Amino acid sequence: MDKLTKAARSALMSRVRSKDSKPELIVRSIVHRMGFRYRLHSSKLPGSPDLVFPARRKIVFVHGCFWHGHGCRAGQNRPVSAQSYWNTKLERSMERDRLNSEQLRLDGWSVLAIWECQLRERDSLARYLKAFLESK
Repeated sequence: MDKLTKAARSALMSRVRSKDSKPELIVRSIVHRMGFRYRLHSSKLPGSPDLVFPARRKIVFVHGCFWHGHGCRAGQNRPVSAQSYWNTKLERSMERDRLNSEQLRLDGWSVLAIWECQLRERDSLARYLKAFLESK
């Protein structure tokens, strides 16, 4: 049973962003401070990647752990109500992510997914991003 009214739930869900989310802004800031420049949300590429580095043929997705089904605690925490709805929705999201990444790799792109939970260790994340972006 949902503890919120339909109107309150609708208002809450309307604030969930697909672009310019706080995790995405953090990753963009880290990458920009390192001197890398990128394009945002290219609709010409599968999955409309969050950060695109065309000259390097690199792509970074910033995924929310819940919405994209990460293996961490937040990603495994599923709603109790309407389980079949949520399980179907989240499984479909995970499959879409997999297919988009696969297609991008087939098209010659290197793909990296950054998970929301990885943002806790910013120094480690910065080293991880730098290694990915500087690799051949």
